[in-house]
Parts: sequence; C-alpha cells; structure tokens
Amino acid sequence: MTHFLATEEKPNGYKLEDILVLIRSDLIKRATKIVDDARPEARHVLDNNIRILSLLSEAIELAADSTKTLERSFGASTDGQPRIGKP
Repeated sequence: MTHFLATEEKPNGYKLEDILVLIRSDLIKRATKIVDDARPEARHVLDNNIRILSLLSEAIELAADSTKTLERSFGASTDGQPRIGKP
C-alpha cells in the first residue's frame, strides 16, 4: 500500500505532482553542487540528472493533468471514497 499518496485510508496524503515537485527540487539542489566539477564521472552524473529533471517535469505535467481531469469530471474527493476505480 502507498505511504505518501492520498488514498481512501489516507485522505490527507499528497498529490503525485506535489511529491514529484519536491523530488525535482532536491535533484536541482544536488545538481548545482556538481555543476563545476569537470571530472568525467561528475559530467556523466550531471547529464543523467538533467535528463531525469526533464522526465520529472513531464511526469509533473501528466500528474497535474490527471488531477485536473478528475476534479473537472467528478469534483473533489469526499468521504475517503475514490472518484474512479474500486474502493
């Protein structure tokens, strides 16, 4: 079972996009610490981080779009019941 996302058992959990934004922020902070390191390993890790940041941004947009779709179609989640799917 999920520990972070909102569920019927944990209605005060986080939205997926909020968690991804926090991860992206942490990764940006980490990447800035190695940006001036010219060693090949640091360059490789930085390149990977930049690619991951791009993918995270895309995932954030997708997650936010899903949230908007659910809110537009079914309103806010209430009574700990899922808006779609099985409880």
